[in-house]
Amino acid sequence: MPTRRDVLATFLGAAFAGVACKSKAPVGHYHGELFGPRFDRGHKLRDPKELAATLARTDLPEQKTRVVVVGGGPAGLSAAWRLIRGGLAAKEDVQVFELDDVAGGTSRGGQSEVTRYPWGAHYVPVPSGDARALGVLLEEMGIVEGHEADGYPVIAEHVLCRAPEERLFYRGRWYEGLYLQAGAQKEDLRQFRAFKRELQGWRKWRDLKGRRAFVIPTARASDAEEVLALDAVSMAQWMDQKGFTSARLRWLVDYACRDDYALSLQDASAWAGLFYFVSRMNDLGASSELMTWADGNGGLVRHLLGVVADRVHLGKSVIDVRPRGAQEQVVTYLDRDGAPHRLIAERVILAVPRYVARHLCPSLADRKEDLAFDYGAWAVCNVHLNGRGARPQGVAMAWDNVLYESPSLGYVSATHQEGNDHGPTVWTWYYAITDPGKDARKKLLDAHWRDWADVAFSDLSRAHPDLHALADRIDVFRWGHAMTRPRVGARRALREAAAHVPVGAVHFAHTDLSGVAIFEEAHDHGVRAAEEVLAALSFQVPSIR
Repeated sequence: MPTRRDVLATFLGAAFAGVACKSKAPVGHYHGELFGPRFDRGHKLRDPKELAATLARTDLPEQKTRVVVVGGGPAGLSAAWRLIRGGLAAKEDVQVFELDDVAGGTSRGGQSEVTRYPWGAHYVPVPSGDARALGVLLEEMGIVEGHEADGYPVIAEHVLCRAPEERLFYRGRWYEGLYLQAGAQKEDLRQFRAFKRELQGWRKWRDLKGRRAFVIPTARASDAEEVLALDAVSMAQWMDQKGFTSARLRWLVDYACRDDYALSLQDASAWAGLFYFVSRMNDLGASSELMTWADGNGGLVRHLLGVVADRVHLGKSVIDVRPRGAQEQVVTYLDRDGAPHRLIAERVILAVPRYVARHLCPSLADRKEDLAFDYGAWAVCNVHLNGRGARPQGVAMAWDNVLYESPSLGYVSATHQEGNDHGPTVWTWYYAITDPGKDARKKLLDAHWRDWADVAFSDLSRAHPDLHALADRIDVFRWGHAMTRPRVGARRALREAAAHVPVGAVHFAHTDLSGVAIFEEAHDHGVRAAEEVLAALSFQVPSIR
């Protein structure tokens, strides 16, 4: 049984654990719950005997529908949204199956008596004109007030992240932004400026077809060899080649890789490392403004559910998809009680991670995709506070609050968008485990509620020593397969595998297919798959992509 010191050393470092363990563990004073995806339902896919027995049954009643969407995350909800908007308006035409009890995947949110709050992804940069489908969604939400000359939408003020957006805690004081300017030497600042010039150079770069190197969605990005060559080296190697040795700069880039990919800069490809920065820049070199809601990307999920909710079936696990003749797909699923059912559909969209899709669609076993897919593990803790306590030195409370000397990703404040800087709130604390996939999941799942609550509480106490008097509750969510990770070689492997190409009447939609796990990619793949289905069903609708 690992000791408290062992747990803190594992996640926060041995030096910090030694200091933290001099004080009594605070979590005994609080209560909370441990959440996570329904692993028990998902693991039924791995029992070949039970699966074979279910599929062999001939007594199951069959119902008909036109399209089945498997997966109720952003990709699946976006696919259903596009199908409905494209003409499949009847409720019985589109059915969405989600094995979990809550839709939204890693973009889901929660709600307390005080505020909504995120359980995962918590922002989307204002999109450029390249993200046409996302622009359509934002206009439908009523938050686009016009367009700039460069195609960027003008977003309603209440959705834009309220200033200050970000701050950094370092040795007892908060500083604005995520680059540590305080105490920086001339060489640090020179390298920081040189790094920004590199980013601006890539922002201006175009291939012979006029495509950018890094753009959201990635389907519009260049596949020129000059760009793909960046996928062959790590971000750390690229920085070495460019002479970027500044510890402050490397910390910033490493933080970016951990934040979006659950990878260190030693493991993330240079393509992915540069994509993080360049894809969010406008032509003047400035970073795009951020859109966020109290529950993060849950705001987008709530809108999608407002369109498709009556077609979404929660707690129902699709266990098999296979063709029957030329026109039918047989979809077998289990209800909450484990009882099997069958649907007969014309088309199926698998909006699930690839490791799930491979179980559901046996034909994928013939595709060599091992290098393309890797998954990271995350812990998310929501700390419910009855107040804010003493104000630390430096910059006032921001939306995103990062601790420079911590391996965590810091926390976001759920009430920041409301302009509420006093009184009760919820802080959402994030930790990305950068170990190899199986090791990361084991480390995540071996630590239970008390462990993660203690790690989050101890980490936050670096900057908020009075936290023990403010926290009322700590809830923990463990994401075992939180996101696909763009390791070295993944971008080229994805393109060579053509992983998005349908198998017969089965279509695919997930961020896995981009190697970048962000809402924009999920939405784009959902819309693409839906438009493939609409075309196959002879619906003559113009693409919104």
